[in-house]
This record gives sequence, C-alpha cells and structure tokens, in this order.
Amino acid sequence: MERLRYHRNASARQLRAGVSSTVGAVVSNVSNPFYTELIRGIEDRLADVGHSLIICSSDNDPEREARALRLLGEQGVRGVLITPTDATDSRLAVLSELGIPVVVLDAHLDGYPSVTLDHFRGGRLAVEHLLEQGHRRIAIIARKILQPSQERCAGATEAIAAAGLDPAEVLTIIHIDEASANSGQQAIAPVLDGPKPPTAVFALNDIVSLGVLRELRRRGLRVPEDVAVVGYDDLFLAAELMVPLTSVRQPMREMGWAGADLLLAGSPRQAFTPELIVRASSDFDRTNSVDRTNSGAQGR
Repeated sequence: MERLRYHRNASARQLRAGVSSTVGAVVSNVSNPFYTELIRGIEDRLADVGHSLIICSSDNDPEREARALRLLGEQGVRGVLITPTDATDSRLAVLSELGIPVVVLDAHLDGYPSVTLDHFRGGRLAVEHLLEQGHRRIAIIARKILQPSQERCAGATEAIAAAGLDPAEVLTIIHIDEASANSGQQAIAPVLDGPKPPTAVFALNDIVSLGVLRELRRRGLRVPEDVAVVGYDDLFLAAELMVPLTSVRQPMREMGWAGADLLLAGSPRQAFTPELIVRASSDFDRTNSVDRTNSGAQGR
C-alpha cells in the first residue's frame, strides 16, 4: 500500500457501508471564539468514533444557511448540528426528507432535539448583579434576530421587575446587526451622548464588550467607576484584559460535545446552566487577579 501510494476512498467506503462517517455543522460565524469552542467540542466527540466534520458559517444569513444545508444534504452526511437563524425549521425539513437527523445547538426548535443554555437565567444573573452594584440606568446591546439574545433581554427585564423597579425607566435595549467589536462601539456611542447615559452596559457577548470598552477608553471614562461592563460567553480573553471583564460563562466545548453525542447516541436533550463570573469591570472591590464564580448572583 505504501509503495503504490494507496489511499482509501472514503466515498466508496460510505457507499459500501451505507452509513456516512461525516457530520456537518452550520454555525453563525466560525471566526467567533464562541463557535470555535463549540466546534472543538463537536470534533472531540466525533473523534471518538472516527468521524470527520464539515464546517459551514451562515453569518446569520438565511440564504447562506439554506445553501449550506443543501450542500450537506448533497454530501449525504450522517447528521447536521446547527446554530439556527430565524425560521430555520422550514429549511431543515429538506434534511428530514432525506433521512438526515438534525440537532439544534444554543437554541430550540419544535420537533428537533437540542442542546441549550438557560439564557433567560443568564440575562437575569447579569442584571441582578448590576442592580446590586447600585446601577439604575443599564444599557443592553442585543441582536433581535437571535433567540438566545431575546431570552437574555427577557431575563434582564424580569430581574428589574423583581427588584420593584420599572424596566422602562432602568433599561435601554440597543439592537445591532453584527456581533463585532466595531458594532459594540458604534452602538454605545450615541447612548453615552444622551441626556441620561447608562452607568452600566450588558453586552451581547465578550467581543461586543471589547468595542464598548474601546469607546469608554476613547472618552476617558473609567471602568467600572464611571461605567460598568458585563459581557457574555466568558471567552479566554475576558480575564486577560487590562480591566478584567465580568462575563456570563457558557460551557462552550461541553455544549458542542453534548450536541455531537446527542446526534450519535441519541442521548436525552441537555440544558446547561450559565454562571456569572464577576471581575473588575463591574465590581469596585474586585482586584485584577481574582475571579469569583457566582451561579446564584449573590452580590456584595
């Protein structure tokens, strides 16, 4: 085999066996570290059974997502894992007709198994913490088209109402089209120029938080003395910033592993619980080198 430079034909082997050893994943943006970690978890689980992975980015574009799903269907993959855009269920029906199972990650769609995080709780944890720090003008940077973002906003609103406050007076929700640092900076700038600028910002994710921090630094505003900042995901960079970032932690790799396991082994639906990791960006008493894991949002 070495002398003749023989390589096994995976397509022919698949035809002979009748079962594909390739799985497809369609995520919103593979360059986002959240999805990178999610994919790593998927790959680690697939490696256990010798399966390979085809990765596609949808960029939250329904047409691009539809093309990716058609491609994976044509490839005859064993299954598909997806972080869906809006109205994805109508496009997934094509895979169902082909007998290709689907697992939904970080969201839920009726009729499909899923691996989810309690984003309602995540939003509530973040805003409860900010309320405990004394903030009464809180801006949230969100994405209207993303189900997890909608759930976080609902949790934030619930936290304010549970504290006996009027969400309309406390909360300002800013919607962005792209989850990038530039979008975060552009979104927060006009709000800071308003008559009642926020004293705290809860951002869609840690990447968006970077843009918020950049704009605060440009204006000479101190974090957290002038404006507190809370992110989401708890990426590796959150603890390494000059002012370490408070963030709601998602177990990204574990969610990817669970999704692949659900696809391969049919394990029950899994729902993960977020944790609030409090750092100096939102806590006056926090030192740069100490973290506090807070799954119950216990404040000072």
